[in-house]
Amino acid sequence: MHWYEDDDFWVDFADVMFSDRRRAEIARLVGGSPLFDHPPGTRVLDLACGPALYAVPLARAGCRVTGVDLSAPMLERARAACDAAGVDVRLVRGDMLTHVEPERYDEAINVFTSFGYFDHREDNLTVLRNAWASLRPGGRMLVDVMGKEVVAGWIGRPQVVELPDAYVIQRDTVLDEWTRLRTDWTMVRGEHAREVSITSHLYGASELRALFDEAGFVDVEVYGDFDCSPYGQRARRLIVRGTRPPNPPTRAVTEGAGGA
Repeated sequence: MHWYEDDDFWVDFADVMFSDRRRAEIARLVGGSPLFDHPPGTRVLDLACGPALYAVPLARAGCRVTGVDLSAPMLERARAACDAAGVDVRLVRGDMLTHVEPERYDEAINVFTSFGYFDHREDNLTVLRNAWASLRPGGRMLVDVMGKEVVAGWIGRPQVVELPDAYVIQRDTVLDEWTRLRTDWTMVRGEHAREVSITSHLYGASELRALFDEAGFVDVEVYGDFDCSPYGQRARRLIVRGTRPPNPPTRAVTEGAGGA
């Protein structure tokens, strides 16, 4: 079983990854970022939606949101969050490696470093191709990860997150010539400790852009944060957005003067 299929991991570390403070921060981000300035009625696919941190504010803004996630406990949290917020979000249990709904959406997002889970490059490319197929012609896909260049600025410094009844130590290690990142989590609660390691592909800006190109997206844009700032030395995230090409115009069939 891969780490992302372990429901106990998502349950045990949910309060670290998806705290109330982070939920509030993301609500403000969605409300202020030009990348989420969608007209009411925009059909949005939140791929690997987790507990609906992005789905809720998008739905509040008038988007018609579908959240897809492999974890049943995360979808339960998502449903509770949507009910508490009074928003209607369609939630689907599915694997982003196989989930396709042809031409259903105007926008697709994969945020919070939920891309690159798979060991093989082709599988991660398949995720983008699935999203491409699920978008209408002219629809856009956005991926948000911790870019390789961003990670290089802070790697090696353990982080400690304190919870009301526990604390978590996070350590990050670069693997395989800067192509993969391993994050080791240790949760200490009283006399008990819980350890888990998660791994993901580590992308640089040019690498993730090239993957979008290979998946068939055009007009690919790269940003260093959700304010659309450039990806450079001060970047906080690696955000790549691409467009599924519009359908070519239909050529009218006309008869020549001597046509039948």
